[in-house]
Formats: sequence, C-alpha cells, structure tokens
Amino acid sequence: MDRLEQYRQYIQKILTEWEQKGSMFPDVEAEAIFDRERDRYQLVRVGWKNEENTRVYGCLLHVDIKNGKIWVQHDGGEEAIADRLVELGVPKQDIVVAYHPPSLRQYTAFAVG
Repeated sequence: MDRLEQYRQYIQKILTEWEQKGSMFPDVEAEAIFDRERDRYQLVRVGWKNEENTRVYGCLLHVDIKNGKIWVQHDGGEEAIADRLVELGVPKQDIVVAYHPPSLRQYTAFAVG
C-alpha cells in the first residue's frame, strides 16, 4: 500500500473511532465526513442541548492531505490527532499543524509546510 493510501486509512480510522465515542449530550451526534476525492476529512458535532434548547453545530476536527503531507487545519478534540497519527507510524515531518501561524511552525516538532 502506498503512503498516501496509508495516510487516508489512518485519518479515517481515527475519525471513525472518535465518531463512535459519541457526545456527552444525548441529542448531539459526532459525524465523520470523508471527501476522499479531495482528501479532506472532518469530524463535526450536530444536534441540540435540549435542557438549554440550544443548537449545537461545529467542526471538532479538520484534516487535509496536501502534497503528501497531513495538514491538521483544526483540532478541537481532547486528544491531539497529530500525536495519534505519530502513534500509528506517521513521521512528524509529514504532519503540518496548520492552525499554528507559519512563522511559529518551525518551533514545533512537526513539519512547517
């Protein structure tokens, strides 16, 4: 299996696991969204906090694959997806923590871009 396909499978595996964990609110769901054609992946929350009659919708996680690297665009989860990807075998130089400003990425343990 080539590296790109391996990265796709890792991302989908992590998002599916986190989707299955669900939410702490009974009427709020986690939904994994996979755009395999463009290599864009998200985990969103959607539903209602009934006791407050409040709509819940938001992106928890957004990951892209660009130029052979995994770009973490947003990470609002409890566990950092970059660390989880490293545990699965992705080299740190293939992960860009894109929510950090480009000028500060050099100070992380991950790729700058």
